[in-house]
Amino acid sequence: MIDFFQRYNRNEVLFYVRRAIWILLAWMLIANIIFFYDYSILKISNGLDSNFDFETSYKANLLVSIIAGLVGGIFTVNVMELWLRKYAFWKALIFITFLYIGIAFLVGTIGAYYYYSDFLGLPLNSLELFERVTQFYTEHLFIKNFVAWLFITILTLIILMINDKYGPGVFPDYLMGRYFLPKNETRIFMFADIRDATRIAEKLGEHEYFNFLKDFFNDIAPAIMQTRGEVYQYVGDEVVITWKMKNGVKNANALRCYYRMKSIIYKKSVKYYKRYNALPDFKVGFHYGQVMVGELGKIKRDIAFSGDVLNTTARIQAICNERGVDILASKAFSDILGKLPRGVRRVPQDGAMLKGKAEEVSLVSFERGDN
Repeated sequence: MIDFFQRYNRNEVLFYVRRAIWILLAWMLIANIIFFYDYSILKISNGLDSNFDFETSYKANLLVSIIAGLVGGIFTVNVMELWLRKYAFWKALIFITFLYIGIAFLVGTIGAYYYYSDFLGLPLNSLELFERVTQFYTEHLFIKNFVAWLFITILTLIILMINDKYGPGVFPDYLMGRYFLPKNETRIFMFADIRDATRIAEKLGEHEYFNFLKDFFNDIAPAIMQTRGEVYQYVGDEVVITWKMKNGVKNANALRCYYRMKSIIYKKSVKYYKRYNALPDFKVGFHYGQVMVGELGKIKRDIAFSGDVLNTTARIQAICNERGVDILASKAFSDILGKLPRGVRRVPQDGAMLKGKAEEVSLVSFERGDN
């Protein structure tokens, strides 16, 4: 736990805390819906016997839903999601199945012990209580809940994976058809490109270079997610990231994403040198402006952006090398950030005439240090 808080800053810890809370609340709501649905069906069909204790049953259901939500939100879902990223799908599915079975029996045992101990008035160390709990695993209620919660867990994972694919907040927009008709939006864009990619590719060969890129894109993913960024596209050794204005400006998220990416790669440098004898050092360009956004494609539908801001951002990033910097941004982008991340300061740069622009674009860089 101490290592966790050392690895992630406050905002990044809050990202996982918020996600855990949402899973907890969602699973508690689902558990209550299932409980009251079962109760209403049994009551309507006169399936409740005289021994049924509503209060004890509801308390046991609530206890199980809270424990399941906490375990699921903080531990289980994160581990399962990691396995889905790390292993082939069939192998991850086997691991997930065994983990789910273990958690299901653990949570079910806690709930059963609470319910039957209270209902039968038996102490927790009673042999009679142990035998009654053992019988619970063969009953219809346990089997039904086991299957139902397996689907709920898998659905939660699918939602998280789809949300990762489209970026935070994009999947709901996609489902609601927000971009079915093209519309104007003001967005922040960051183009990140690996330095000396051609040389690294020639040294590693096609197969190892692909793994090199795969590791790089996987490693920087948490930085993008935690700063509310959305991956627009991967183009060779380049990734294009975008933010809605409110998400990118808040806490200077867009700029924090760059520094978080740098920090992640630095911490994993030993791994990269050990496996590839190369480090994915990268440069980035930032700009913001109006774009048209909408769904494109018939065979493969996707959300696409078009506008001058993308070309401008790409050209800003392209002149990082000649300026000898890792990060370059339009002054317009710098001006909307407000308070910068701690230890980061603006470094004015000479303006540049970019292709397709009638006027010179004012530029700035950023430095992080004690000043």
